[in-house]
Amino acid sequence: MISFTCDYIEGAHPAILNRLIETNMTQVEGYGEDPFCENARTRIRQATGCPDADVFFLVGGTQTNSTVIDAMLRRYEGVVAVETGHIAVHESGAVEFSGHKVITLPNHLGKMDASELREYLAHFHGDPTWPHMVYPGMVYISFPTEYGTIYSLDELKAIKSICEEYEIPLFIDGARLGYGLASPAADVDLKTLARLCDVFYIGGTKVGALCGEAVVFPKGNAPRQFFTIIKQHGALLAKGRLLGIQFDTLFTNNLYMNIARHAIDMAMELKNIFASKGFEFYIDSPTNQQFPILTQAQMDALDGHVAFEVWDKLPDGRFITRFATSWATPIEHIDVLAGLLR
Repeated sequence: MISFTCDYIEGAHPAILNRLIETNMTQVEGYGEDPFCENARTRIRQATGCPDADVFFLVGGTQTNSTVIDAMLRRYEGVVAVETGHIAVHESGAVEFSGHKVITLPNHLGKMDASELREYLAHFHGDPTWPHMVYPGMVYISFPTEYGTIYSLDELKAIKSICEEYEIPLFIDGARLGYGLASPAADVDLKTLARLCDVFYIGGTKVGALCGEAVVFPKGNAPRQFFTIIKQHGALLAKGRLLGIQFDTLFTNNLYMNIARHAIDMAMELKNIFASKGFEFYIDSPTNQQFPILTQAQMDALDGHVAFEVWDKLPDGRFITRFATSWATPIEHIDVLAGLLR
């Protein structure tokens, strides 16, 4: 059985494991106050072109989203996201659990439309009863989206401009950031993305690390006592070195982007195989998540040989499926899938 169910079914890149073994007996301070974390912060500041950035290491994506949003919002504010956004669908109400409503807008292949964001904010502030409503205090988007799509430079600029007009921060969820930036369809790089938001994070869990995400406040604009808020949310790792070593390794010799490109290469191979066999796709994704449409008989034929996710059933009885490649997907797995599809 081979699996394309998600992009974090493997452990960690061998370079990370080797580094963890090499440094295992070195005694350092805890909670991210160690030289490994500081080296990682320096490398991330260099990679993002933000020398004054505040960088924090958290244990996982859900903890990161809920912590950042809770820290940056006032108690009466909510966060605006599309209806398919990760925080609105697949985080078990973690944001709402912290006391903040997720205010949803329509999605367009997983993306937020800037004109609809502007229309919503204008309507909210134009309503004389707005003090009785949840105040929109932040905009959340992900890069890539839940559907593997990515925002163009112009789309990001448009959303950022609206956020600036209404004086609310833009938060970019980068759980799969490497796969978005490595896509041939991307017209933004890490430095550009960092300039276009108020906070974002670099996903490690899905892109080569055992666990962990690196939160970046590009302008040194971390909320007051953010470290304490991280701990309140259970997102602070006592042995912070484990996260620092991983991100220090990922941002040495461009490893992060190199392994992300491998995932994209494998996804394009997978996509070409499905297309060559006449399969339709629900979305034309340029990243590591692909969404071929299969019949029940076709899924039955793959059962027991290939694992994948079923996302939805179409009116004609066929199914939207998701096949995800990762930094570790071997070409041999693509070859096995190709053989089965024959």
